[in-house]
Amino acid sequence: MIPARTAHAVLVILALLALALLVEILVPFWRPLFVAAVLAGALFPAMTRLSAALRGRRKLAGALLTVGVLVAVVAPLSALGAVLVPQVEAGVGWLRRALADNTLQRLVEYVPAALRPYAERLAQAVPSSLGRLQEMAASQGARAATVLGNVVSTTGSLLFQGILTFVALFFLLVDGPALVDWLNEAIPLKRGQVSELLREFRRVTVIVLVSTIATGGVQSLVATLGYVIAAVPNPLFFGVTTFAVALVPFLGATVMVIALAAVKLATGHAGAALFLFAWAVGVVGMIDNVVKPLFIRGGVPIHGAVIFFALFGGIAAFGPIGFLVGPLAVTFIVAVVRMYRRDFGS
Repeated sequence: MIPARTAHAVLVILALLALALLVEILVPFWRPLFVAAVLAGALFPAMTRLSAALRGRRKLAGALLTVGVLVAVVAPLSALGAVLVPQVEAGVGWLRRALADNTLQRLVEYVPAALRPYAERLAQAVPSSLGRLQEMAASQGARAATVLGNVVSTTGSLLFQGILTFVALFFLLVDGPALVDWLNEAIPLKRGQVSELLREFRRVTVIVLVSTIATGGVQSLVATLGYVIAAVPNPLFFGVTTFAVALVPFLGATVMVIALAAVKLATGHAGAALFLFAWAVGVVGMIDNVVKPLFIRGGVPIHGAVIFFALFGGIAAFGPIGFLVGPLAVTFIVAVVRMYRRDFGS
């Protein structure tokens, strides 16, 4: 007769071996699976409504949503590749011309004396950096346009991971509820705890993904409208740049608009500069307070500074996908600790 303790130890060893094998299998594909899980969590409400409208045809609803996400990703990327690269060269060229003739040095005079040495270093570094960027855009423009316009078809690895992402997204949308039920049975936690963790995952996903990107998108569109009104050359280039800056927590879209207002002021366009500054503070900056509450309901029960460092730590550790991994990892740990204290704490 095998002792119970021995049988228990063998089962634990087998479980650990199986877990190690599973991790080894999934590690090469964790990025597409993670992105698919994030998208599926964010699209879960839409999937529920669409499935109900289609009388319970979850496969059809999942296929429509998956194709919709594919079109939403590929179509703008292709269009951007054809339009944006010439805008980069022309936009950087305008900045170089606008900042010539010591215009930056004139702006430095408005900087407080304590900060003036740093501003002078920045004023000396900006023109050379812009020159290198313009030369790169000019020499690699056609190649960059080709890469951006056909990135999915020319990069084998990206194509493979993209296919995995959309295949996983389809199955997660269609069989998501069944998968949650299976996890509730398979994972040795109290009934409902897995569902609670997944709900927290979905909530933070929507907050980080939708609120940050959607808010940055709305701000960049509004900023681009301001660039058009103020006659800023190449407004599409600066609109895309504003969107990229808007994703940086301690900067935001307002900083980019104010920077262009300073360039306008330095080049003698005081009216346009005043308009851009007012547009930055009164419209671009304030719209954040209008748009974000539409996406964030209940907020994240974590201090903003923790989320800030989680964002940058995730990006440093995992690259662009760390933008999601960082906050989700912190939220997951907080949720697990909270459940433990609630169920097992004294």
